[in-house]
Amino acid sequence: MTESYYIGVDVGTASVRAALVASDGKIVSCASRPLQIWQPLPDYYEQSSEDIWSNVCLVVKEVSSVLTDKDISIQKIRGIGFDATCSLVALDSTGGPVTVSPSKEPHRNVIMWLDHRAMDQAQRINDTKHKVLSYVGGGVSPEMEIPKMLWLKEMLPGDCWEKSAVFLELPEFLTYRATNDRTRSMCSLVCKLNYMGHESQIPEGSQSGWDDSFLEAIGLEDLVNTNYSKLGSKVSSPGEPVGEGLTKTAADDLGLWNGMPVGTSLIDAHAGGLGVIGADVSTLLGENKPLTSCLAVICGTSSCHMAINKNAVFVPGVWGPYFSAMVPGLWLSEGGQSVTGKLIDHVIETHIAYKELKENAVKSDSSVYEELNKHVAALAEKRQLGNVALLSRDFHVLPDFHGNRSPVADPNMTGMICGLTLTADLDGMAVLYLATLQALAHGTRHIIEMMNKAGHSIDTLFLCGGLTKNELFIQTHADITGFPCVLPRESESVLVGSAILGHARQATFPLSRKP
Repeated sequence: MTESYYIGVDVGTASVRAALVASDGKIVSCASRPLQIWQPLPDYYEQSSEDIWSNVCLVVKEVSSVLTDKDISIQKIRGIGFDATCSLVALDSTGGPVTVSPSKEPHRNVIMWLDHRAMDQAQRINDTKHKVLSYVGGGVSPEMEIPKMLWLKEMLPGDCWEKSAVFLELPEFLTYRATNDRTRSMCSLVCKLNYMGHESQIPEGSQSGWDDSFLEAIGLEDLVNTNYSKLGSKVSSPGEPVGEGLTKTAADDLGLWNGMPVGTSLIDAHAGGLGVIGADVSTLLGENKPLTSCLAVICGTSSCHMAINKNAVFVPGVWGPYFSAMVPGLWLSEGGQSVTGKLIDHVIETHIAYKELKENAVKSDSSVYEELNKHVAALAEKRQLGNVALLSRDFHVLPDFHGNRSPVADPNMTGMICGLTLTADLDGMAVLYLATLQALAHGTRHIIEMMNKAGHSIDTLFLCGGLTKNELFIQTHADITGFPCVLPRESESVLVGSAILGHARQATFPLSRKP
């Protein structure tokens, strides 16, 4: 059988990555590029969709060049899928950028997922106690798009709200830029825009999936009055074909062929969930485990905890249940931590001993985390402790430095460090680092306990993302949750999940179409 390939594109918080994935799921090549981030005010985070797209083009060309270098036809690449952070993109009627920034810089048209400018708007939305809020764990987060849109209407009415013809989530912007088709992703809509996807599937439900009374109650009635023109009404499940595939312009930009199939997008964490949660755990664990017993934990800048179920399970403080958000026809519950990798970086990089740590890492030709993990182990041995976890028995961290996403669901929460002394050396830094990992693992355990109490039956963790390269992070999660932690064969599961989107419905396209 002739080998075929698929491209997965992942736009993360600070970088864009692409992978060329063979039909057996193995990654052939990867490439990455950094992204520009602006922070005009505290808790404001902005990007440029043009900067993002130009870097997408560069990484796609880089991974596909592996084939051309081997004199293999580019038509062996059968499809492309996109995932991205759940960030809000504002576009005008021509598809050009509309500023979302108080600085009025026109190219800064993306409000990033971790932006918390819409705290007041989120609280006012939650105060309505509208029935749709039960499908986001009881209340929206300022990380979601509806509060951000309300902020734009109230704070930038002329500069953004009136000029914007459409608001897309970043994953959908990528498929729009690739195909010139504004089909929305069920994943983005149900997870971040309070779209009632399950009601759009039943005769007596809202055929559009939008709830008029909710939008009117929170002050976004003009979205209803304009027939949802800023939101869109054409919706597809992840992996369904978008438009007629790549336009000639996009194909030229990406170095691919005109008409290449493009799958409906996913949010980045959901692509990671898709990439790991379908594994055969019975082979790994010697049991016939259903998918519903597995929790996909996508660990990066933030963490997402994905559990699927045949039924709608309502978990207080946990986002969802979302219908068909990740796996068509199944309900998704999504726990999460607002900062994970970012928190670990913060506590290390702001410590006075960080410079010494970096110097040691350079000398040993290792990463700062590898060096720190070695120091933790050596310190436990030096203090004659039977387990490294005992190093932090008198030192504790509350990890909610950027609010609590779940299950407390309070964006106003702040962090805490208990047990501080005058110690300012590498030993003190190692203990702080370990206590931070433990705090994050206890957060995961808290989320699982709430999910299982509400009706889930989770007993296995499937982990992916950048933090899974940290052995101490994984071991700490296994110790604190008491559950087996399964890691994927391919460490870049998000990219594999994204490539799956390009493969899912590729057979519906005429693959003989010429570049």
